[in-house]
Amino acid sequence: MKTSLITSCLFICCFFAATPTSERMSGKWTGLLKTDQGEEYALLYNFKIDGDTLTGTAKTPKGILPIYDGKVSGDSFTFDVVINHLEIDHSGKFYGDSVGVDISLGDQKAHATLKRAE
Repeated sequence: MKTSLITSCLFICCFFAATPTSERMSGKWTGLLKTDQGEEYALLYNFKIDGDTLTGTAKTPKGILPIYDGKVSGDSFTFDVVINHLEIDHSGKFYGDSVGVDISLGDQKAHATLKRAE
């Protein structure tokens, strides 16, 4: 009886400890994307987390675009942004005070570190 009570308490604590990690990713994040060609692009994402679903927007040179097919699993995430009929894949990890994001379009890949926007 005592063992099952302790096990239940640990399970509940783990569940509540894991849930807020992804929810803390909600909000605005900014960074700078540097390409291999030396170009730099300012990035601004507004993430909204609801359970294991990531939605929101990405600010691009083409305007503010919606995030599609966003998924969150623990501290990792994936989503897409479509610009001019091109699907740009994003994947990354939430570190608490920063977000690492890998961006790919076909063979082209880039990495950016995002900080919380103020």
